[in-house]
Order: sequence, then structure tokens, then C-alpha cells
Amino acid sequence: MADRRAVLIPGRGYDTRYPLFLYAGEALRRVGFALHGISWQVPERFAPNQDGPRAAIDWVARQVAPTLTEPTDLLVGKSLGSLATPLAADRGLAAVWLTPLLHVAEVVDALRRATAPYLLVGGTADPSWDGSLARRLTPHVLEIEEGDHALMVPGPLAWSAEALGRVCTAVEEFVR
Repeated sequence: MADRRAVLIPGRGYDTRYPLFLYAGEALRRVGFALHGISWQVPERFAPNQDGPRAAIDWVARQVAPTLTEPTDLLVGKSLGSLATPLAADRGLAAVWLTPLLHVAEVVDALRRATAPYLLVGGTADPSWDGSLARRLTPHVLEIEEGDHALMVPGPLAWSAEALGRVCTAVEEFVR
């Protein structure tokens, strides 16, 4: 029986049935978490870069907030889902941010004011990732060398599977 609850927040084109969530979710289940996956349909005209990050943050908050009516111990967000960092900071929620949008000032500001611990996971080939900044924000960082925005690495697919395994291990260690 699960004694903790995690909410999984998708990315723009990376929903909670994709590998990072599938395996990280299994890692969480094995250490006692119940999972609540959010699914969303990002509006066609959704343009965070054009409309400004505030509109995108507000849209993400409207998708995530209703799931927080039940006690929640952890948020796990991918990319666009990391726009929920202000919500996590405001509510004192621990989090795992997979490929967070560290180029968005509001995300970084929310991470700086967070009181609960969080894990940042990113790849050096992802333009949204800044490993140096991540390490200044938290001691909980996993950086995948040559990992892209999906944390896939060049070369044989087994290398990307190995990177996925490292993500699972980091998640397990973080929540223990």
C-alpha cells in the first residue's frame, strides 16, 4: 500500500506514458508512492515565448492545481511541466524536475525560493539545461553527458537506456 503520493506533470510533447515517466514512476511505486498522472492537450496557439512565460505558467498551474486537492508529497515534471515550479515553491512541495526550463527566469526564481528539496535532471546537449546553474541551485543534480531534451544520447540505443537507468536510480535515491 502506498503511503505517499506523487503527481506526474507532462511536457509539451512528452506525456506521462513516455519512458522517463514510465520508469521513474515505477521507481516511485517501488518505494511506496501512489501515482497521479496528469494528461493535457496543449492548445494549438500556445506560444510561451510569444505570450510570455507568465501566461504559460498560469496555464500549467491551472492544469496542476486541481490535482493538489489531495495530500501530495512530490511533483515530477518534464520540461513544460517545470513551469509548475512556482506552485511547488508556494506549497512547499518536494519535486523532481526532468529537463527543466532553466532558461526561463520565473522557473529559476521559483527554484531559488523553494523550501522543499528538489532534484534537477538534464542533459548537456539540451539548450534548456544549464548544469552550472543547476548545481548552484541544489545539491540534487543528475547531468547526462550528451543527453538531449528527451535525455537520449547519441550512439547505440543501449546508451540511452543506461541514461534512463541513471535517472531511475537518482529518483530512488532522492526520495529515500
